Amino acid sequence: MELQKFTYDNRLSNMFLWATVIWGVVGMLVGLTAAFELIMPNMSGNISWLVFSRIRPVHTNAAIFAFVGNGIFTAIYYSTPRLLKTPMYSKLLGNIHFWGWQLIIVLAAVTLPFGLTQSKEYAELIWPIDVLVVLIWVVFGLNLIMTMVKRRVKHIYVSIWFYIATWVTIAVLYITNNLAIPVSWSMSYPIYAGIQDALVQWWYGHNAVAFFLTTPVLGMMYYFVPKASNRPIYSYKLSIIHFWALIFLYIWAGPHHLLYSALPDWAQALGVVFSVMLIAPSWGGMINGLLTLRGAWDKVREDPVLKMMVVAVTAYGMSTFEGPMLSLKSVNALSHFTDWTIAHVHIGTLGWNSMMNFGMIYWLVPRLFKTKLYSVKLANVHFWIATLGMLFFSIPLYFAGFTQALMWKQFTEEGFLAYPNFLETVTQILPMYHLRAFGGSLYFIGALLFVYNVVKTAMAGSLVRYESDEAPAKAKPKHKEGWHRALEGRPLQFTVASLVVILIGGLIEIVPMYLVKSNVPTISSVKPYTPLELEGRDVYIKEGCYLCHSQMIRPFRSETERYGEYTKAGETVYDFPFQFGSKRTGPDLAREGVKTLPNYKPDSWHFNHMMNPQKVSPESIMPAYPWLAENEIDLSLTPAKINAMIKLGVPYSEGYADQAVADLNAQAEKIAAGLQASGIQVDKNKEIIALIAYLQRLGTDIYTTK
Repeated sequence: MELQKFTYDNRLSNMFLWATVIWGVVGMLVGLTAAFELIMPNMSGNISWLVFSRIRPVHTNAAIFAFVGNGIFTAIYYSTPRLLKTPMYSKLLGNIHFWGWQLIIVLAAVTLPFGLTQSKEYAELIWPIDVLVVLIWVVFGLNLIMTMVKRRVKHIYVSIWFYIATWVTIAVLYITNNLAIPVSWSMSYPIYAGIQDALVQWWYGHNAVAFFLTTPVLGMMYYFVPKASNRPIYSYKLSIIHFWALIFLYIWAGPHHLLYSALPDWAQALGVVFSVMLIAPSWGGMINGLLTLRGAWDKVREDPVLKMMVVAVTAYGMSTFEGPMLSLKSVNALSHFTDWTIAHVHIGTLGWNSMMNFGMIYWLVPRLFKTKLYSVKLANVHFWIATLGMLFFSIPLYFAGFTQALMWKQFTEEGFLAYPNFLETVTQILPMYHLRAFGGSLYFIGALLFVYNVVKTAMAGSLVRYESDEAPAKAKPKHKEGWHRALEGRPLQFTVASLVVILIGGLIEIVPMYLVKSNVPTISSVKPYTPLELEGRDVYIKEGCYLCHSQMIRPFRSETERYGEYTKAGETVYDFPFQFGSKRTGPDLAREGVKTLPNYKPDSWHFNHMMNPQKVSPESIMPAYPWLAENEIDLSLTPAKINAMIKLGVPYSEGYADQAVADLNAQAEKIAAGLQASGIQVDKNKEIIALIAYLQRLGTDIYTTK
């Protein structure tokens, strides 16, 4: 059979590789800064774009989409042509993808610190950037699919399966979760509200972890572990089970982020059941990866690339065991809103994602630059520093989480909360936060060693841009094939099959929440926000208050005693977006405005607390927000916001947008006058006035019926 000759172009893989290296350092540095700000709350120096609540989403987006994302694309653009025996379909599409992706990252880095956010976990980017993400994702997908079409091999390898599932699922998730009505170029309101918005967000949020931080990295594992160990993957049959079971089950698991919330019990139950079932395919993948190294353990002891990959796959196994465990309601009752979840997440990112990226790049750079790794010893030092850094980071957070959970639930013999003051918990876990910062510092030092080693390796050689290869033309199989082998020969049908499999769970969970009204029962006393309260809510979102404060009281005695009546689905129908939160670094605020509750605080307290938290709560780790007393409310957008709410079904009266600013000013004057009576001089048009109005509204609707 005649062999066809062709060349691979390594330029795109090389570009994504250096983007991975650069953004990895940036993302880790921002995360380390955030860790230190939790133990030194005034470290930002009252600079608005440097406070914890502004830079925390910068860190998560940089870690996920910049560091891991560019690493994924490095692997895809290197492995896909070699697996399909053909160059990538289009260099132009590849370049558009690269520069478009870097532009998205830069835009995120510019907008998020300045409070331009949608306030949804892993989906904070404002709507114009979302549109750009979708366009670039289509460009990437077109290039990937057309490369499969012109392949020279009949069957597509397992890595390609995971790349296909990643592209299909992220497209569906991202578009669905980010449907919104724009108010201006920099802000919008989602089309979903309250509990419905929460369900869609965590359908996206959990599966962004599944299909951006897991499936493509599994594709990397299936390609680079055999390459680095020079051994075939352990089991082809196990890879089939791993792939289809994983993508089918994962998509159902999102509701486990909303256990004991206002989400209907049937949806919570589905999330729990499918989360527990996920252990089987996840561990099947881990076993397949680790057993590929059977007989190669002597090499693992010497090779830092394999060591990193072993730790990565092991961390994947540990995370995918812990995730289902945390979805059990009895465990979730303790873990939710605590640092336990933060520890769990970082085992995945620092262990699974980062170590796989490090190992892949250490293996790839010498081959791209036709040289040897500059220093194997330095790579081994990096491995041990990174591993120790991960442990010093995560283990203290596990203890912090256990401490928080137990202290929050502790009662005295007389039946009172043992620790009614939330700050009592914070002071107990501060030593763990110091250890976290130490562990993060170790990990960052390891990353700097990694950068030095990779740069010195590249400098010792020169980029091999083109590599020649040859392969016979694609031939039809001579014998009858099994169903899956046949499907592997039809990548377009494979893509459609993946789409169908992931849509099943999403449709069954989400559609009933919009068609069955009983899933979100209304409460007659719940009214729309006033214009000033709506503006205050937008300030709350801009400043990232949702990152440290929840607004979801669960039906536990420990929570209702501390915060008040548990949260109902009908309370949230005018919340665009929802504000349930994921972490309680500070207390829950769902009933903050209810005067009959013991934790009620007057307007003057809120003003002083935002200006200088340590003045009113000396042990607080919250930063100050003095600019709120200087920044003016942008009244030019208020009518547009009211009109957007009307389009979303909020029952403001017809033409109310024309009256909104007058009503806003009237309410603001009352608050400013009350503050003046307390000795606080502040203009009525400042953002702090709007924020106070919003905080004092929280919970009052539900208590009007009592």
